[in-house]
Amino acid sequence: MNILKLLDKLSDDSFFTKQTSRLDNLSDLSTFGKKAAVAALPLGLGSFMATSAKAETKTEPTLAMKSALTDALQLALTLEYLEDEYYRIGLQTANLIPNSDKVVFQQISKHEAAHVTFLKSTLTSLGTAPVAKPTFDFTANGAFTPFTNYQQFLTLAQAFEDTGVRAYKGQAGNVMSNGTVLQAALQIHSVEARHASMVRRMRANKGWIELANGGNMPAATNPVYNGEDVTMQAGFNTATAFGAAAGSAAYDEVLTGAEATAIASLFID
Repeated sequence: MNILKLLDKLSDDSFFTKQTSRLDNLSDLSTFGKKAAVAALPLGLGSFMATSAKAETKTEPTLAMKSALTDALQLALTLEYLEDEYYRIGLQTANLIPNSDKVVFQQISKHEAAHVTFLKSTLTSLGTAPVAKPTFDFTANGAFTPFTNYQQFLTLAQAFEDTGVRAYKGQAGNVMSNGTVLQAALQIHSVEARHASMVRRMRANKGWIELANGGNMPAATNPVYNGEDVTMQAGFNTATAFGAAAGSAAYDEVLTGAEATAIASLFID
């Protein structure tokens, strides 16, 4: 399956709202609103909701729900492939990463490798062949030189980590049918958020995103941060309470399948 087409299938909201056929589930794309709400729930409550939903539909066919689950895992695997290969190349490139920073990326690289192994194993256990690793072009057709310029290496590392955080959150709803996978996905999401915060601080940025401003990022990375200036959350105006910058930073937003596709396609041949 073309990985970019796969990414675009992952905004399906029908699993939360109605019982439909597999064809309907794969064609009726909607918004990520409910996914954002689910991803924001405490882990225990999220697992309870997943268990309850599973119990309520236990007599219904599960093929469509499994498809949503495995498609979400394939997307996560592709993003992990990207990060894993990026850091491997960076660490193998002589004189790129200063010795003072190398230990950070060595640890992040170990995390990404572990995530790849977990996702491949999980997909296999679900009876689905893991998607093959794409061929990556980290120059984005010549727009970047991350392996000869350390500042550009940091810039793309931030963009990839910030993308991963939003993309994982956006897929929370699609893995709700399996409580074990949901818990693991949320655990990975938390680690990716720590990676993002660390890399952002290495670039002298704040560890969080304010008002859709990535912090001295090139225009090509704007899609990573679009929509992060939202200040209304469940009817609560965070800007009124805390100011727009702090209010927007207090709630991270999701990436839709189409948005993730636009970002990933820059770096996939």
